[in-house]
Amino acid sequence: MAEITLDQDPGARPLGQSAFEPIHTQQQAQGLSRPSLSYWQDAWIRLKANRRAIISLWIVVALLAFTLIGPLLWRIDPAAQDVDQVSQSPFASRDALLVAPLEPWDLRALALAPPVTDLTLAEPATTQSVRLHWAQLPGVTGYRIYRNIFPADPDRALGLPLGEYLTPDRVTFEDRLDLKTQTYYYTVIGVTPQGLDRSRLQSLEVTPVRAITRAEAQRKGLLAEGDDVPLGTTLKLKRHPLGTDYLGRDMLARLMEGARVSLFIGICAPLLFVAFGVLYGAIAGFAGGVTDQIMMRVADFVVALPFLLFMILFKIAFGIGPGESGIMPMLIALVLLSWPATARLVRGQILQIREEGYISAAQLLGARTNYLVLRHMIPNTMGVILVTLTFAVPSAIFTEAFLSFIGMGVAPPTPSWGSMSNEGIKTMLSHPHELIFPALFISVTVLAFNLLGDGLRDALDARMRSRE
Repeated sequence: MAEITLDQDPGARPLGQSAFEPIHTQQQAQGLSRPSLSYWQDAWIRLKANRRAIISLWIVVALLAFTLIGPLLWRIDPAAQDVDQVSQSPFASRDALLVAPLEPWDLRALALAPPVTDLTLAEPATTQSVRLHWAQLPGVTGYRIYRNIFPADPDRALGLPLGEYLTPDRVTFEDRLDLKTQTYYYTVIGVTPQGLDRSRLQSLEVTPVRAITRAEAQRKGLLAEGDDVPLGTTLKLKRHPLGTDYLGRDMLARLMEGARVSLFIGICAPLLFVAFGVLYGAIAGFAGGVTDQIMMRVADFVVALPFLLFMILFKIAFGIGPGESGIMPMLIALVLLSWPATARLVRGQILQIREEGYISAAQLLGARTNYLVLRHMIPNTMGVILVTLTFAVPSAIFTEAFLSFIGMGVAPPTPSWGSMSNEGIKTMLSHPHELIFPALFISVTVLAFNLLGDGLRDALDARMRSRE
């Protein structure tokens, strides 16, 4: 019989090796394309990729530092008044001329001076006094003196009447009425038996120099007790980086103090009503049935209640009269009337979660209701809760600003951004910085929290991970 031989396949494995060894694929060689991340780690990575949300987060951190650390660095009493710098803009001059105390005007010196032909200054104008001198007008029985902050126009109102003389030979006037370092337009007009003679109107533009006496400089800490500084020296007054308000109070210090009130209401109220809404909605969603229906009808009833009416009722109940700050009634009204939206949102999440398999497994193992709600359900809605909280904070801040603006919330002298805006709107044409700064802080804070809420909503949405 012929011998049969089997040719060995050159690619066959040796008989000692298993035919079932794993084959290293290209995917296994490269390893995992993405490391394993927890839910919160993945959310933080996606939040950092959102530039607007990160910038908003830093703005929120800066606002908190401005509120908590700022008063420790800028140690100026927000209620202290600087009468030498009333309604000063941030870039206004702080120079003050050291002068002697004001003395009565000696008119005998004018008799020796050359005669004048028009309205002029008898002495350099300061914030102590503006002394005017003019030529006697023929045919008049007296004079009227006016002061305006706009150029004089013979056909229109001449401004604030400062005085009236009934004799034609009285040709001097001294103005000491609330002088500031701004431009004034003085007008002298003759009085005839027929009335004012506007054809012979004399006007003068004057910008007083800020003056300070030695005693005032020492009282303000600008000079020491024994300093021998000559008169005419220019001193620097206290710095106010953001200017002062209409009472001479530092705007930066008042914005810091106002931030405490605004952010206290804007953060504490949402924390309280969101916490209550989460618990209320979780109970309603887990209980279901008749209990759920009754609890949701109560929430619908609370939604229908008018917030402003209850704010007024709470102020009356707390005995807070007109012109008094109603911080506590505002906080209570926000907490009692703002929770239904959170409760509805959490209820919807709980209705979905309670159908999950791990909830049924926990129930089979004997888990109690409070354990299921607090340990499993609410933590799984934490993303929705955080997003709701970030959107509730700007809403509460805006509500406080609105109520303070209309006089229902924080009342002066207690500062808040809303009450400061209410004060600033009265002088917005002449001193716009008193309105711009508190309004800017309100706008930036509300915008930052809204953009941060948008970023958190995208980062905490688990469905976004599956789409990437």
